[in-house]
Amino acid sequence: MVYNLRSVGIVGLGSWLPEQIVTNQDLTKTIDTSDEWIFTRTGISERRKAAEREAASDLGVKAARKALADAAVKAEEIDLIIVATITPDMLFPSTACLIQKELGAIRAAAFDVSAACSGFLYALAVGSQFVAAGMYRTVLVVAAEVLSKITNWEDRSTCILFGDGAGAAVLQPVEEGYGFLSFDLGSDGTGADLLKVPAGGSRKPASRETVENKEHYLTMNGKEVYKFAVKIVGDTSLKALHKAGLSTDDVDYFVPHQANNRIIDAAVKRLGLSPEKVYVNLDKYGNMSSASVPVALDEAVQKGFIKKGDIVVLVGFGAGLTWGSSVLKWVR
Repeated sequence: MVYNLRSVGIVGLGSWLPEQIVTNQDLTKTIDTSDEWIFTRTGISERRKAAEREAASDLGVKAARKALADAAVKAEEIDLIIVATITPDMLFPSTACLIQKELGAIRAAAFDVSAACSGFLYALAVGSQFVAAGMYRTVLVVAAEVLSKITNWEDRSTCILFGDGAGAAVLQPVEEGYGFLSFDLGSDGTGADLLKVPAGGSRKPASRETVENKEHYLTMNGKEVYKFAVKIVGDTSLKALHKAGLSTDDVDYFVPHQANNRIIDAAVKRLGLSPEKVYVNLDKYGNMSSASVPVALDEAVQKGFIKKGDIVVLVGFGAGLTWGSSVLKWVR
């Protein structure tokens, strides 16, 4: 049997950032560092931090409501909610179910995906297939992270990097030739130990020992993750472009995961892109894991940098190790 797949695109975007701003100068009060040391190595000046009682679903609901308003879609029209997060409110139920309840999306199925900083790209790829195949018409993708809850604020190598935030996208059928043109997803589990939270799962359940050893905070081998990221951003972008029958010359705008300025600069140089075609907000928000790409995309659209008909490349990479990219022909 031959299926005619529908074209699928992003018809609404929204993002949300916590109110509290933690500057590099703030961090110098608790760890041995400086604003210059952090900025020259990462490109980060400040990041957002969720309030004590704020969880991933709280940020995700606010981003989702903005995306739904942008798309002129009512909550009861949503068929499926997919949430990308590595900082869920709890192990179960899914954060997607909690967001479904708060939105009043009474018709929606809901589940989470866990692909770390690649999560938004994975969720887009999964969600778009439901729409393309005709199973659903409206899919809400949310990426929400509260990394401050799993960050060791005494560890200089990691606490300077991460921030909290959420972004959301509404997916629906779009006119033929627009929307998602290709995806490239990948993983390398041999690098699983490079970036992880050691305890809290079934391998090492929570205990007095794991808490005392601070094993519920994220740990990272920065040098190895950097080497992986510098290579993979270019590789996956080129693969996605090839699948779409395009080249780097066709790219109008590039929205990468906001992890480190040096990683972004290396990718841009390899792809031969003009800096004017690249959106970077790393200095304001730090690394928000899965939320970084949708927040950056929303800002780029809001500022008028991305227009209907533009070829846009989205790229994510992170723990797992995982990576993902997508090429879109912007529909709005």
